[in-house]
Amino acid sequence: MTDPIAVLRERGFVQDITDEAGLRQKFAAGPVTFYVGFDPTAPSLHAGNLVGMMAMAWLQRSGHRPIALAGGATGRIGDPSGRDSERQLLDDATLQRHLTGIRAQLSALLDLDDDAGLLVDNFDWLGEVTFLGFLRDVGKHFSVNAMIARESVKRRLESREQGISYTEFSYQLLQAYDFLHLYREHACVLQGGGSDQWGNIVAGVDLIRRVAGGDAFGLTWPLLTTSDGAKFGKSAGNAVWLDPELTSSYAYYQYWMNVADADVERFLRLFTFLSLDEIAEVVRTHAQDPAARKGQTTLAREATRIIHGGDAVTAAERATAVLFSGASLQGLDDAILGEVFAEAPSVTIPRKQLDTGIGILTLMTHAGAAKSNGEARRLIAQGAVQCDNLPVDDPEYTLDGTSLFGRSTVVLKVGKKRYFLARFE
Repeated sequence: MTDPIAVLRERGFVQDITDEAGLRQKFAAGPVTFYVGFDPTAPSLHAGNLVGMMAMAWLQRSGHRPIALAGGATGRIGDPSGRDSERQLLDDATLQRHLTGIRAQLSALLDLDDDAGLLVDNFDWLGEVTFLGFLRDVGKHFSVNAMIARESVKRRLESREQGISYTEFSYQLLQAYDFLHLYREHACVLQGGGSDQWGNIVAGVDLIRRVAGGDAFGLTWPLLTTSDGAKFGKSAGNAVWLDPELTSSYAYYQYWMNVADADVERFLRLFTFLSLDEIAEVVRTHAQDPAARKGQTTLAREATRIIHGGDAVTAAERATAVLFSGASLQGLDDAILGEVFAEAPSVTIPRKQLDTGIGILTLMTHAGAAKSNGEARRLIAQGAVQCDNLPVDDPEYTLDGTSLFGRSTVVLKVGKKRYFLARFE
């Protein structure tokens, strides 16, 4: 087995460890069971969660056993960490929908079969705990003074407008109990999380020591931030979701294509499984010709492949070529075209007009690409018109149902940069 702490540190996943020497001894002694929690406060995980998911994947690749915890119970409460206001509490039906999506996303990146890893829901045990029993068995081990001293709690207490509810104040006790439960039931001795989870993680380490007399450890990774230093995640309102229904695979690909040069190497280490030698070669090639965007292209390809698969990468790369290189639109579906040309003016035309044939002049005027048939003729004569990225030189050209490669969208291009969409429905 490789040195997992070295692997995580080299790739940028380590910010703090509660007892690094002790954890190294645990890793050296054999496979370690570890867990990371994900609260179902949204219908999908996002790029901020992906940092933790990738850290888990690297630990599993180093020979250790992951437990992915879906917070069906703590999701009903809400973690105050990193927030200036109270989370909106969700009803049971909404939480279950969120949990279903999150489980699928976690399983896509991690092997969570019984022997290799586990996927658990903390509602299965916290839902059975009584209030009096929790106060007696867990609450007595926590100092209110220490809980109030936590930065996230102090900030909320200092806010006259928000404050903090008893519900959110109690969150760290529930998370600590999760760690204790997993320690007892699955010999889990390591909890990982973002740096804003440090206080919650330490609370669990302390609880295991006090109640079970055991050694447990915590490891945190830096929070993903935007170029201006703001936290990147769903709380910041600019989330890049892992669910293609919320952030399409094309938009996901384009996000990584548009990262700053200064972030390329860091993101290649965090969000791909490329070796460090491969990353160094990409970075070297990129530095020689930044305009070629070798770093962004590699990052977008590998990051999208991990979450959405090879077919999504192929479609995103073809769509990118359509927009920037004038490649053929054949094989691209309406959803991808809608993403590629999201800013283009569009018009909806009854499908029956396409079935009987629609002339290019009529299509151009309907779509707003020309004000009149006369202007459309002049543009065609000037060689300025393309239909689905193919030049049009005949003003009598007619489109029919065989012209769209099975799609319902036609893309008109006038000049170098003016695009118009016609959707036949």
